[in-house]
Amino acid sequence: MPEPARTLVMTGATSGIGAHALARLTARPGTRAIIGARPSATRPALGNVEVLPLDLASLAEVRAFAAAVLDRLDGQPIDMLVLNAGAQFRNTTARSADGYELTFAVNHLAHYLLARLLLPAVATSGRIVLTTSDTHDPEIFPSAPKQLDVHRWSQAPDSPSSAYAASKLSNLLTAEAIADLPDTAERHITTLAYNPGLTGGTGLSRDFPAALRQAMRALRPVFILASRLRPSLYMNTPEHAGDILAQLADGTLTPPPGHIYASLVRGHLAYPDPSLLAQDPAARGELWRESADLTGLPAY
Repeated sequence: MPEPARTLVMTGATSGIGAHALARLTARPGTRAIIGARPSATRPALGNVEVLPLDLASLAEVRAFAAAVLDRLDGQPIDMLVLNAGAQFRNTTARSADGYELTFAVNHLAHYLLARLLLPAVATSGRIVLTTSDTHDPEIFPSAPKQLDVHRWSQAPDSPSSAYAASKLSNLLTAEAIADLPDTAERHITTLAYNPGLTGGTGLSRDFPAALRQAMRALRPVFILASRLRPSLYMNTPEHAGDILAQLADGTLTPPPGHIYASLVRGHLAYPDPSLLAQDPAARGELWRESADLTGLPAY
C-alpha cells in the first residue's frame, strides 16, 4: 500500500543541516517540498522540491513567500513546517529592510511572521519545528539574555554574540507560544524547538571570513575533546544534525510529554529544560505581543 502524500514547507534547506534534512524528508515517496531561498543560494537537485524566492531580511518578502506557498498549495495542508534558516553576523550595525537589527530580523521576526501566516494551513496532527540553540541559556553561554528586552534586541544589542543568543531564545519562546495556542492544541499540532548544537560546515556563519570557517571545521577533534568538560563544545556534523532535524519533523522522534525542547548534547538527542527565562510564561507572552507589533500583526 503506498504511503500517504505529505507536504513540507521549509526555510534554511539549501545548505548544511537543512540540506541534509531536506534530502532525508523528500526521499520518502509522495513527499512534496516547497522551500524558500535567496537567489544566490544553491538549488537542491531534487525533482520533488519547488524553490520560491525568500529574503528573510524583508518582512514584505516573507509575506510574499507565505502568499506564494498558500497559492501553490491550493488548499492542501502543510504536514511539516520547518523553520530552520538562521544567520550570525560580525557586527550589530546591519539593518533589515524594515530597520531592525539584522540577526533579530532574520532569525526571529521573519520566522515569527512566517509561522503566524502559515499556521492556519498546518494540517491536523501536523508538525512545526523551529531551530533554536543552546546559546539561549546563560548557564551555557554567558552572553545569553537574562531578561526580556525586545526593543534592545531589535535595535541595538550589546554584541554579535548576544544578538544571536537573543534571537535563538526568541525562536524557543515562539515555539512554546505556538504550542500554547488553543487552536494548536485542538488540531493536535506538535510544535518543537530543536538545538542542533555546535555544527561545522553550515551556512550559519557565511558572514565570517572563509579562512575562519575552514579553521572551525578543521578543529572539530579539538572541540570534541573540549566537550568532555563543556558538552556544548561538542561539534556535530551537518549530516547527523540534519538527520535528527528530519526525524523530529516527520515524527520519527518525539519528545516525552510536556517537552518541546530537543537538544543534541555530545551527539545524542536529549530533552533538557531550557533556560529559566525560556520557561517564563510572562516572557513568552510579552515576546509574542511585541513581535506581533513589530511585524504588523494583531497579537492573536
